[in-house]
Amino acid sequence: MATLLRKIGLIRLHDRDTEDPKHYQGSFKGSKSNQKNNTKHCNTSSDNNILNPPDTKTKKFEQSNKDKPPGKEKQTSKDIKEKQQVAASKAPATPLQPLVPHRQHCTQVRTRRLMKELQEIKRLADNFITVELADDNLFEWNVKLHQVDRDSALWQDMKDTNTEYILLNISFPDNFPFSPPFMRVLTPRLENGYVLDGGAICMELLTPRGWSSAYTVEAVMRQFAASLVKGQGRICRKTGKSKKSFSRKDAEATFKSLVKTHEKYGWVSPPVSDG
Repeated sequence: MATLLRKIGLIRLHDRDTEDPKHYQGSFKGSKSNQKNNTKHCNTSSDNNILNPPDTKTKKFEQSNKDKPPGKEKQTSKDIKEKQQVAASKAPATPLQPLVPHRQHCTQVRTRRLMKELQEIKRLADNFITVELADDNLFEWNVKLHQVDRDSALWQDMKDTNTEYILLNISFPDNFPFSPPFMRVLTPRLENGYVLDGGAICMELLTPRGWSSAYTVEAVMRQFAASLVKGQGRICRKTGKSKKSFSRKDAEATFKSLVKTHEKYGWVSPPVSDG
C-alpha cells in the first residue's frame, strides 16, 4: 500500500514536472497584463475625470481664436481711439451760447421805434399829420398830411378842391430805422413837387445813401411838405391823369429808376435844412 501511494505521488510529481511551464507563465503574464490594463483603464478614466474639463476649455478657446480674424481686436480698439480723437477735435472747447436770430432782433428794434414814434405823433399840438395803421399792420402806415405852406399854390388847390389832406403810404423794412422807409403818394394825384409816376417821391433822404437812423417820420413828412412847395406841386385836375392808377409796383419801379439817375448826375431835391 505504501508502495502504491508512493507511485501515485511520483506520477503526480512527474506530471507536474512534465507540464509546460509556459502555460503557467502565460497565465501569470495574462494576469499581470490584465492588472496593468485594469490599472491603465482606471488611470485613464480618472484622467478623464480630472484633466478633461480644462483640456476641453483650452481646445474651445483655441478654436474660438482660430475663428476670429487676425488682428480684429487691435483694429477695433484703434478705430475706437481714432473716433474718439475725431469727436474731441470736432467738439467745441466751450459750450456755445444760443444766439438771438438777427431777424428777430431787427423786428424788436423796429417795433419799439415805431411804437415810440406813434406816441410822439399823437402828442403833436399842431395836428400836422395823423397816422392810421394799414390793415392793423404796425409796419405799414397811412399818413395824412394836413398842412402845407399856406402861401403856396398847392394850399390854394387844396382849398378849391375841398381836399383836407394828402394821403401817403409808408412801409417800414425789416431793418428800420437803419434803412429808409418806402413812401409814396396815394391821393390826390399831384403834379410836380418831386412826385412822379405811381406816386413815387424824389427825395435823397429816402435812399440808403441819404438816410439816417436819426430821422423820424415826423421829420420826413415835414421835409416832404417843404419839397412839395419848393417843387411847385399842384393837384392834378386833368381828367386823364387824375384817373391814372397809382400802384405800388409803378411807384417802386419809378423810384429805382430815379435813384439810378440821381446817383449818376447828382441830387437836386431840397436839402433837409430847407424844411
